[in-house]
Amino acid sequence: MTESGNLNRSEIVKELCLCNGLSYEMVGQEGSDASKLEMFFSGYPLIVGLSLFPNLTSLTIVAQDIREISGLETCLQLKELWIAECYIEKIEGLQECRNLEKLYLYYNKISKIQNLEKLIRLEVLWLNHNMIRTIEDLTNLTRLPRLKDLSLNDPQYKTNPVCQLCNYSTHVLYHLPSLQRLDTFNVSAKQIKELADRHLNEELEKLNDKKCKLQKLPEERIKLFNFAKKNLERELAELKGPGKEQNDDAPEAETPRNSETVAQESARQQKILTKLSALDERVAFWKKKLNEIEAIYHIEVRQRKKSHGLLTPFLLTELETVGNIHFEEGTEADDWFNSCYELILSRFCTWDFRAYGITGVKVKRVIKVNNRILRLKFEEKFQRFLDDEDTHDLESYRKMLECLFYVFDPEVAVKKKHLLQILEKGFQESETDKPPLRREAVPLVNSLSMCECPRIEFLQQKFKDEMKNPAEYDLLRYGTILIAKVFLGQSVQAREQEPISKANYPMVNSVFMPQRHLLNSIIGQRHCNCGYRQFKWFVFDHDLVLPEYIVDFEYITVVKVHSLFSTLNTVILEEGKKYSEGLVFSQELKFDDEVMKMEPRIKPRPKIITLDDKTIISLAKTNIYSHIVNLNLHGNSLSKLRDLSKLTGLRKLNISFNEFTCLDDVYHLYNLEYLDASHNHVITLEGFQGLMKLKHLDLSWNQLKKTCEEINVLCKHTTSLLTLDIQHNPWQKPATLRLSVIGRLKTLTHLDGIFISEEETREALKFINGTKITQLTLLQHSSSEEERPRMLSIWPSAKILTQISKLEPHFPLTGNWYLKITALNLDGQHLFEITNLEKLENLKWASFSNNNLSKMEGLESCVNLEELTLDGNCISKIEGIARLTKLSRLSMNNNLLTGLEKHTFDNMQHLHSLSLENNRITSLSALQKTFTLIELYISNNYIAVNQEIYNLKGLCNLVILDMYGNIIIWNQENYRLFIIFHLPELKALDGLPIEPPEIENAKDLFGGRLTSDMIAERQGHSNFVQMQELNWTSSSIRTVDLIPVDQFRNVCSVNLQNNNLTSFSGLIYLPNVLCLNYNHIESIMPRLKPQTHLSNRQLLYQKVPSINTFQTFFYDKVAFKSTYDLKLTMCFRDSVSNENMAPIMQSLEVLHLGYNGICNLLQLQLNRLRNLKFLFLQGNEISQVEGLDNLIVLQELVVDHNRIRAFNDSAFAKPSSLLTLHLEENRLRELGKLQSLVKLEKLFLGYNKIQEIAELEKLDVIPSLRELTIYGNPICRKMVHRHVLIFRLPNLQMLDGIPITTDDRAKAEFHFSELQAKKNSVIQSNLPPTKSLPQSHLQTPFSCKFVPVTSSPTDSGSFCRVKASPIKITNVILPAGFSHFLGPDFTLTPEVEGIFTKSFRENVKTNKQQQQQ
Repeated sequence: MTESGNLNRSEIVKELCLCNGLSYEMVGQEGSDASKLEMFFSGYPLIVGLSLFPNLTSLTIVAQDIREISGLETCLQLKELWIAECYIEKIEGLQECRNLEKLYLYYNKISKIQNLEKLIRLEVLWLNHNMIRTIEDLTNLTRLPRLKDLSLNDPQYKTNPVCQLCNYSTHVLYHLPSLQRLDTFNVSAKQIKELADRHLNEELEKLNDKKCKLQKLPEERIKLFNFAKKNLERELAELKGPGKEQNDDAPEAETPRNSETVAQESARQQKILTKLSALDERVAFWKKKLNEIEAIYHIEVRQRKKSHGLLTPFLLTELETVGNIHFEEGTEADDWFNSCYELILSRFCTWDFRAYGITGVKVKRVIKVNNRILRLKFEEKFQRFLDDEDTHDLESYRKMLECLFYVFDPEVAVKKKHLLQILEKGFQESETDKPPLRREAVPLVNSLSMCECPRIEFLQQKFKDEMKNPAEYDLLRYGTILIAKVFLGQSVQAREQEPISKANYPMVNSVFMPQRHLLNSIIGQRHCNCGYRQFKWFVFDHDLVLPEYIVDFEYITVVKVHSLFSTLNTVILEEGKKYSEGLVFSQELKFDDEVMKMEPRIKPRPKIITLDDKTIISLAKTNIYSHIVNLNLHGNSLSKLRDLSKLTGLRKLNISFNEFTCLDDVYHLYNLEYLDASHNHVITLEGFQGLMKLKHLDLSWNQLKKTCEEINVLCKHTTSLLTLDIQHNPWQKPATLRLSVIGRLKTLTHLDGIFISEEETREALKFINGTKITQLTLLQHSSSEEERPRMLSIWPSAKILTQISKLEPHFPLTGNWYLKITALNLDGQHLFEITNLEKLENLKWASFSNNNLSKMEGLESCVNLEELTLDGNCISKIEGIARLTKLSRLSMNNNLLTGLEKHTFDNMQHLHSLSLENNRITSLSALQKTFTLIELYISNNYIAVNQEIYNLKGLCNLVILDMYGNIIIWNQENYRLFIIFHLPELKALDGLPIEPPEIENAKDLFGGRLTSDMIAERQGHSNFVQMQELNWTSSSIRTVDLIPVDQFRNVCSVNLQNNNLTSFSGLIYLPNVLCLNYNHIESIMPRLKPQTHLSNRQLLYQKVPSINTFQTFFYDKVAFKSTYDLKLTMCFRDSVSNENMAPIMQSLEVLHLGYNGICNLLQLQLNRLRNLKFLFLQGNEISQVEGLDNLIVLQELVVDHNRIRAFNDSAFAKPSSLLTLHLEENRLRELGKLQSLVKLEKLFLGYNKIQEIAELEKLDVIPSLRELTIYGNPICRKMVHRHVLIFRLPNLQMLDGIPITTDDRAKAEFHFSELQAKKNSVIQSNLPPTKSLPQSHLQTPFSCKFVPVTSSPTDSGSFCRVKASPIKITNVILPAGFSHFLGPDFTLTPEVEGIFTKSFRENVKTNKQQQQQ
């Protein structure tokens, strides 16, 4: 390479370093620390210099002049690469980047996808705005096994030519089945299916709720009348002769009855019969209303399903076309929705529809169709037409654009397939279409009547011919219109009796036909001028007809429609009980009251709560239990039947209108023939056994649900049953219930009060025979395909495979034919159990949806099963799959699951997808070990508490979760962010992708919060009452939110070391021991910073130092004084406020606040912790010991490793109970102000700045001191310090960790006696002979230290002369007599100092002169 090339390369590297904040000179040493580089817009024409950054993981190059990918050979750690908006023509130079996960090469000139085969970890690839043209290039992407996000056609950039091919998206999705996003569009088929079904389920649920409300009044009336009927029947039975019915073998009553009594009883019986007949009529009336509501409900459901039947295909079309075709449902907030609404109304003429009783139209839904491909064709042809004509007449051509209604053939129902074909491919004529679908020209109209009236007439005639239920006519009220944007071009009126074809009209684009030329039999005679504006067009060029909107509407009719939303039923629901004359059914309610008031009126009897022998004898009116054959317990509050085992002869038992939930107490009544258990709360027939003679059973108006299980019980234990009533129970499979019961209970003659005909019996037997899995069933519904086809579908694999390839009945049956079966689809076969699958050892895919299964059994032998679907059954427990270890997909939606057994999925090491939607599951604890799970669909269950989400935190592979419709959504505030925070690996939640901003918001909201749920997750339970310790360190906790606090009342010790707490908030009610080392504690409670209200001048003088002028100095003094006074006032106020604050945390005795960066102890509010005994404040920034006055029981204080220089007056102002004080590693030079520590026993002063012996001598004021450390201080260099301390502190036992012995004390006393003798001799020699002191005085050392008193504020000025500071003499040891008057410390004023100094100097001078003489 030339020298200029090297120079150019070095300049490029310099620019690279400069843009990324690196030093070019130091890049050789610092380059290995860089993991991310970015270059935008210019300055990097070549990819060079990357060898200097061996640990690079992210490289971003945008808008550069780069023309080739090179220089990446050393980037072995690279995971993310952006080379966008450059001039790259070829994908190359990436062979060594094998760790690459994200590659962005959009907006370049790449024409071929190549050289990517070694990037096996690549997950994201963006190639928008390039020049990729062929399908073969897309096939090369199959070599990227982990690719999840591919973008070739982003709306923000120019598309690649390959994306305009009609099969582009289908090809990509077929060859890349693991792809999750294509062209910024989510391609999860499961989510799209769930989205469609969820919308429909919500509407059906609302519809069912309204139905239940409407049925409430009829049901209440029926219950009321049934209760009255049973009371009358009991009364009638007693009148007819109690002895006869209760005891057939007992002799008749001997008491004779006169004729008058007999006549009265006969009359009463007649009245009862009359009233019973009237009650039956009222019951029949309200039952009819119930049936009407049920019929209307089913019609509404059918209509909802029909209107939503297109929703799933629409969404799948979006999926298959990757957003090129998009459907959008409009609302009143959309302008285009309102425009469509107005268009429909403007083209509706009442006169046209009056013959059908239609007075108006109401738009139910508008769906906008965005077909990018058809729109491009339309615009291209429209523009071409304009280019061929004169441009000056442009407006006239634009007026040829019309919005018209497409005319479907009235005799052919609008099928999904036909409509979807139009929306996807336009109005093209298909070779496969048969007349009348095949049309040369597209028929369109501008009038709703011309489009709809032929359809209405055809359907009316059809219903009349088929003699359908009048309720079916409601379906005529609903219609669908397809609105198209049409360019009519050159148009002429159609000639009569001439076919509409391009051959007959070669020079025009369309022909039209006025309404008056159409058959009057269809439209009818008119009396308005609308007909003159109504036309029918035929457009020859199909590309000039663009489908834009689908409109679902409903006609408004003259007669009120009996729907769930009609005024009539609203009145039934809300106003039915007000007896108003003008209300619907008010007359019927009056009839009800009149019937209820008819004679005789039975008096209510006291209700029986429990059953005993005495009660039974009273009711039966006999003392012999074996003679009781009839027992009526109707209308009580019984929930159990005890003491009935003695009634061996009981034949008839009535327990209606009680509180029974099960019937297991009747199993010993072997002779029972009649049992009425209606109007109870029976939920199961388990335990209902041994009633082989039972002939009549009434179970109506209960809560029975499990069809298969309950029928099995009746089949086994009621073999003689003749009549059965099971109406008004919430059965799971009501549609096939009657056939199931008749086919299984072969002795029945009446079911639900309806006679069972022979024809119905044959049909039921045929139905039952079809519910068994036979050899023929297996052949008809199985497949032998070895591989599942890679195709985009939401259906189970078994269903797909059996539709593609089936084993036909004529399949040659060899000895092991069943081993060839790999797929089995038995959906909708009404199966009650799974049998005869023992030999299907190679079965991989099985589906048993929409059957009557109540148990998971019969699959034990299918050990190779990979996919199992059991949707829409009656299964209440997952069992029998322990051996299915290869299972990867399990779907059990719409069952009766209430929970998941603990070890159900422990052996499922390949389970990737689990769908349990629409069940009653309350806990997810059984999923804790499903580590391979990728997709979990559990919407519409009963999951309510946050702890259940914690069960999923260990599932690192879980990327798709659907929790929609669970109680937790409403219970947990910010539910979505809560899930995202606790399950960070998720990519989609509730059908919506998780965006990066949501992840950040979740971290901000939930990060650093210690909650009860988190503790429960770690413990595995939420019983906090027994908890005594809480240890949660190094978890980035910012706040503590333990609710309810009362449950943590027994917690004694809390360790939250190494977190981000700033206060005790959330902890003030908790512990005895609290460790908060390595946090950021500022105060006990969050504290607002005080605002100082200073004048501008005061603020100025706070910030600017004084200058050397007299005027400035004067103002400086004033400002300083004002500020000084203000600070004193604030400090006083803070101290007062702290002292006056109410005590908190009364149980707290030990507090660790080390390494929190604490500067000010006053702000901590520690004075409020009145019972604190041990306080640890090591490793902070404390310079003053203050704010601890109220801690009167404090025994140990640790303030090691701080910035304390000295103690102020308030440090230990009050007498203290302090026993131990740690002050090591500070900056102490003075040891004053310790006199209040009268109980101190241990003092640690190591590694400070103590230099003078005099400071150590101040420890005399602490006589109780037993242990002391001063090592690491400058004073320790003088070996004399140990003798001084031992001598002056007689109770000291340990010094610098070394015990003090008697020898140490003797040496210290000897040392001091010698020192004292030397001092005395020096003093004696300096005194004049005339003023010599007595010998006793000379024995006392005369030593002192002169210390200037701290200067006043006025001393800071150097310009002005002020008085000299007084001299303070400390630690004075004077001869006896002097100390009596002066004390150990005293202060000399300048005047006294002068006299004292002068006298002292004179004495010294005299002594010298005497010595010289």
